[in-house]
Amino acid sequence: MNKLFSIFLISLFLIACSPSDNSDIKQVSPMESAGLQSNGFAVIIDVRTDKEWNQQRIPGAIHIPLDELESRVDELKAFEGKQLIMQCAVGGRSSDAVEILQQAGFNNASNMDGGIVAWNKAKLPVE
Repeated sequence: MNKLFSIFLISLFLIACSPSDNSDIKQVSPMESAGLQSNGFAVIIDVRTDKEWNQQRIPGAIHIPLDELESRVDELKAFEGKQLIMQCAVGGRSSDAVEILQQAGFNNASNMDGGIVAWNKAKLPVE
């Protein structure tokens, strides 16, 4: 019985610590993101803090911190017809950003799976 209870507690912990349900959010790998961006089909939007942005960023990405996104959403209308790939450190904040854009009527927003950490693991360029 103790083992079953432990498994139950671990399961509850994993559910509580996991990011919000993002089943409606399209996930795009860093390699896919790089290809879409380099061919002009997508724009990468970095929603990390100014400090994170200043330390390292994806070339060509646009910086709009998550806490400014709702007030700056109109800026993204300039990229109509392109996929908006939201990116943060590992994918949590950028998933929230996709939800904000979806609520604002954008249907072309997706999340970079794994964020800049996965981008670095894929050995893609940074500045």
